[in-house]
Amino acid sequence: QVQLVESGGGLVQAGGSLRLSCAASGRTFSSYHMGWFRQAPGKEREFVAAINWSGGSTHYADSVKGRFTISRDNAKNTVYLQMNSLKPEDTAVYSCAAKSKLLYVNFLGNRYDYWGQGTQVTVSS
Repeated sequence: QVQLVESGGGLVQAGGSLRLSCAASGRTFSSYHMGWFRQAPGKEREFVAAINWSGGSTHYADSVKGRFTISRDNAKNTVYLQMNSLKPEDTAVYSCAAKSKLLYVNFLGNRYDYWGQGTQVTVSS
């Protein structure tokens, strides 16, 4: 089991940057693939980015490719989402998620078993 806590959300102007953090409990963080999702008002939750257990592989939604970067520091039990060139359409609640590499050999795929509470990101125009 793992508990996830996001931080770093806030209000930013279009074109600005923000870095989200997701801190995980326990000492088995490197056993989990990690992902970031977001949900805007009136919309379904959508995939944003994913990183495999070691950090050696990443994958991004087309809508954020080239602007967002996912990374992780397994020594700190933390995954990050660096968001640059933010747009109003990036406004959403951003949540991090985890899935065990023992159950999901391939880190791709949008099913995750553990979720954080989410952090609000608001981009003004």
